[in-house]
Amino acid sequence: MKKILCYGDSNTFGYNPETGGRYDKNTRWSGILSYLLKENYEIIEEGMNNRTAFFKNPEGLKQSGSEYLSIYLQDHKNIDICILNLGTNDAQIFYPLDKEAAEKGLQNLVDVIKNINPQTKIIIVPPVKITQDLFNSGFALMFDKNSIEKIQNVMPIFEQFARDNNYYYFDFNSLTSPSKFDGIHYTKESHQIIATKFAEYILSALI
Repeated sequence: MKKILCYGDSNTFGYNPETGGRYDKNTRWSGILSYLLKENYEIIEEGMNNRTAFFKNPEGLKQSGSEYLSIYLQDHKNIDICILNLGTNDAQIFYPLDKEAAEKGLQNLVDVIKNINPQTKIIIVPPVKITQDLFNSGFALMFDKNSIEKIQNVMPIFEQFARDNNYYYFDFNSLTSPSKFDGIHYTKESHQIIATKFAEYILSALI
């Protein structure tokens, strides 16, 4: 059975914007994906709250996306497909996210994967298009209005990078928007929509 690694941040982890807890496996998109694809794939969930993609995160190793991915894959070399669902946290006020950082960062992430297993297929998922609702939540301490602009500016880089390098691309933003609770995390209904459409995409494009 082929293995799919879901490597991402809090929306892959299943952060619940209403409670601050975690959605259970039957509610978060990567868990639902495990059920929907159980005949064809083994889903490995590796989400982490506050994980960055391109910058070293002072919170810790597991929050530093590229650094931890290199270590993680040393013990998981037989990954057939890697879903990279990162980039939102790089728009925080602490990081200088721009188009150059996004392009170099994406290249670094895929190099980490390909250096360990050149046969791994890669699906790039761009950042969440965060909304103004974020400023009514505790996350307003980490993001500002420039964060929204940062994500808008780098969003095209993700799709262009995937296209230029023959990687797969799937945009959650085309399916749903973050919750009104915090403007950055998905509701349980959105997780269901994402999982259903993502499973259809994987079965049609990658099987």
